[in-house]
Amino acid sequence: MRTPPPSHRIVPSLCLATIALAACASSVTNLPQATPTNRAPAATLPGPTSTSPTAAEAVPQPTPTATQAGGEKALFPLSIPGPYLVGRRSFVFEDPSRENRLVGITIWYPAQEGTGLAGSGPRVDAAADTSGAPYPLLLSSTKVARIFAPYLVSRGFTWASVDHIDSYMKMKNEMFDQPLDILFALNQAASNQLEGLGGMIDAEHAGAIGYSFDGYNTLALSGARIDPQYYRSQCPNPDPTTKPILLGLSAFNCDPASDWPDFAAQAGQAITESDDGLWQPMSDPRIRAVMPLAGEGWWLFGERGLAAVDRPVLMIVATGDLLYPENVLIFEHIGTPDKALISFVGRDHMMIYNAKMIARMAHFAAAFFGYHLQGKEDLAYHFSEEWVAQCEDLAWGVQAPD
Repeated sequence: MRTPPPSHRIVPSLCLATIALAACASSVTNLPQATPTNRAPAATLPGPTSTSPTAAEAVPQPTPTATQAGGEKALFPLSIPGPYLVGRRSFVFEDPSRENRLVGITIWYPAQEGTGLAGSGPRVDAAADTSGAPYPLLLSSTKVARIFAPYLVSRGFTWASVDHIDSYMKMKNEMFDQPLDILFALNQAASNQLEGLGGMIDAEHAGAIGYSFDGYNTLALSGARIDPQYYRSQCPNPDPTTKPILLGLSAFNCDPASDWPDFAAQAGQAITESDDGLWQPMSDPRIRAVMPLAGEGWWLFGERGLAAVDRPVLMIVATGDLLYPENVLIFEHIGTPDKALISFVGRDHMMIYNAKMIARMAHFAAAFFGYHLQGKEDLAYHFSEEWVAQCEDLAWGVQAPD
């Protein structure tokens, strides 16, 4: 392994994230983050010697197959495996700009047959398949990558996922820590310092995808900007627009508003200072398209913050999801004209546990990112209104919530 620069020292680890999902103006990519003052201890990350999977990691994951029942295979052809095998490698880095915060990263990549450690899923430390390299890069938490990376990587993508970030019931520092972790992963993937993966990753053509808590992260990576004035105006009395959405799964609460200066100080001046009162976007121009799935964030971004979204967006959410009204608000106010919403009719937030629904979402992701990141123009039809109209339990755009 080549020795990385001291500022991004690798700490050996085989730690992986768990898989169970719960409810939940300028780029800051190269900006230094201020030192947090009240961060939770790094003990939440398993130590370098922890190699045993957790009980949650042992839960079987839906695996794409070529024998899907009925007409699903024909209707969602991108939901079956592509031509590449899938490998994964794990790394842990220290981010010196955030008090040497440990960031575990799993890289998923096209792999050579018959190499790496065999298992029930992607092969650990398999030799990279360079035949189509470099491959566009996708970004998310490892929780989400464990579900979707086997589909997408088999179709010619790489994937950098952040380990040990997870859902939260109430808003706190995760609202900026998690997007910044993902941006840090993007920079590490782009550095070509990763053992065995030289030349594999096209970080200049990156996309972000996330479900539930990671859907918020994806919105943050889309260019949306936190609006402190709007958020703080909702505490303790939310306006008629925000109040109805707080009855669902929203992690909204007023704790940060009660001590906003401290909350903002932990985020850092590079993010919080601007001329227009909005926080700077936690994004990067290399992220060219995003897919927020069943996410949230209206009360934090507000109308002004969502208007800053400036790249293609494909949103997916279930009409029976308690977050559906919030997703509608978000969709209607995101600024990019290149946006679409696909509604899964009659499903709820836990559709992420349904293998059939996962395969459908994977199809749309392969089409969306294939079009925007791989330049495959023929795939535009596979996530179009005409395509969605073929399924009676899918709908294009906003529907009446269940």
